[in-house]
Amino acid sequence: MSFWTHDHGPFAVWSTRAKRLRLSVGDAIVEMSRSGGDWWIPDGVLDPTEGPLDYGYLIDDSDVPRPDPRSRRQPAGVHQRSRTYDPTSFPWTDRAWTGRQLPGSVIYELHVGTFTPDGTLDAAIGRLDHLRSIGVDLVELMPVNAFNGVWNWGYDGVDWFAVHEAYGGPPAYQRFVDACHAAGLGVVQDVVYNHLGPSGNYLPQFAPYLKQGRNTWGDLVNLDGEAEVRRFVLDNVHMWFADYHVDALRLDAVHALEDSSPTNILEEMAIETAALSAHLARPLTLIAESDLDDTTLVTPREGGGYGLDAQWSDDFHHALHVALTGETLGYYADFAPLSALAKVCEKGFFHDGTWSSFRGRDHGVPVDTAHMPTWRLVVCSQDHDQIGNRARGDRLTEHLDDDQLACAALLTLCGPFTPLLFMGEEWAASTPFQFFTSHPEPDLGRATAEGRLVEFERMGWDASEVPDPQDPATFERSKLDWSELSGGRHARLLATYRTLAALRRSLPELTDPSFTSLAATADEATRVFTLRRGGLLIAVNFGTTPATLPESGALLFTTPSAATVDAQGITLPSHAGALLRLT
Repeated sequence: MSFWTHDHGPFAVWSTRAKRLRLSVGDAIVEMSRSGGDWWIPDGVLDPTEGPLDYGYLIDDSDVPRPDPRSRRQPAGVHQRSRTYDPTSFPWTDRAWTGRQLPGSVIYELHVGTFTPDGTLDAAIGRLDHLRSIGVDLVELMPVNAFNGVWNWGYDGVDWFAVHEAYGGPPAYQRFVDACHAAGLGVVQDVVYNHLGPSGNYLPQFAPYLKQGRNTWGDLVNLDGEAEVRRFVLDNVHMWFADYHVDALRLDAVHALEDSSPTNILEEMAIETAALSAHLARPLTLIAESDLDDTTLVTPREGGGYGLDAQWSDDFHHALHVALTGETLGYYADFAPLSALAKVCEKGFFHDGTWSSFRGRDHGVPVDTAHMPTWRLVVCSQDHDQIGNRARGDRLTEHLDDDQLACAALLTLCGPFTPLLFMGEEWAASTPFQFFTSHPEPDLGRATAEGRLVEFERMGWDASEVPDPQDPATFERSKLDWSELSGGRHARLLATYRTLAALRRSLPELTDPSFTSLAATADEATRVFTLRRGGLLIAVNFGTTPATLPESGALLFTTPSAATVDAQGITLPSHAGALLRLT
């Protein structure tokens, strides 16, 4: 199929709630008739190839057309009519592309609107060589589906099948993926199936896409009440892989999906994705963002799990963040001992059935370290949430010295898990990444800002300096400054990331997926942390005084305040780290 991800014919739409539907297409209005399964079909023959055509649906007696729930394009915004777009018309050049597997890969997360000065997918193509230079294998885009306004993080999307016009729309998206594949880079698309944005969501006017109850961000998606709603989600998964050639999906906050069906929607995604991967003859990967600390998500289906490929481990971020910064407010409190980082590295999670003071209950499930590969856990030292959900959107750059930033890179890139980098961290970008919106509705913008203040109070953070999300300056100051790369600490850190990327690719121990080959130690008195990976030793001095370890070997990497190796062992200045080949 070319125009729609269903087989009901051109301009067909599913609606259980409409008593009458008319199609507003071009300058014409065409009556529609209800067919089997509550799909409505236009009366008469319509040729969508005579386009592109703008179209929408008049529900009951309304004279205001509503967008197609499966709209491929919203050129005038999410409140206006849809426009036909044929994804098969794009002249792909990636026929030789065989995909990119997640094991051994490095992911780079970026926000299209702030990654470059132009904020477009076409502009991002010009930076792909930079990503290759730091060892990136997979480029992860924050959500790009259509939302109300011009700029936004993307998690307020309402048209899941349409690419946001300010980024270039669907043609630009296809150009970006094609260019990534030409550069040897896979593409991960961040998708949000747990809620819809507050403005421009017309799905409930057509059918019960939502159900009673709410999660953190809004009404629940009706996954267990309507088969067509499940099909809506699954067809969207299919669209990204088949029509846009992406290599992986990052599934936002799967813990907020409520589904009591015999087969969970996540398991069904895994089943269909595996079948499509076999058909397309390239790896297709599903990565879950989850705070459940439960590997049921990535346990194979035959072992009683959902069969997804990987999931995030926020515990790694929290343990590393506390070790580097000493910050212990809110959910960081449990990670105060340096032993928390050692446990995460050896066991995958810190909370594996232990008491969570932030949640006020026991949390998590132990990882089966005897059987699960380490790469199934995706980790970071910074990401859009951990930066952007701080009061000022401040990066680690603002609080740490060059050695500490290099240690963060060392542990993330040379640690046991799949590393995710956040745009700009590789050169210690000085620009913040703040939370920004451009809701045209003043009341909605005000409510969004007030809601964030409540969240900051719960974390115990000072909310007095929170920027207004609706102020255009908040968006503008979050754009990366690419002129920084050539000098000072920015150039030093960039060289560090390039060196670590080369080591990760050349040393098989750094991509060894076995938990059983790991051994971590944490000295609470000296604040020295070590991680053995086969014949390699990663050593980091989080303390404020030099420390010497009785280890001998070849020094493969050291942070700017150089570690030294002599007959007494390895000496680490304060905040310094090193990688050794043990003898």
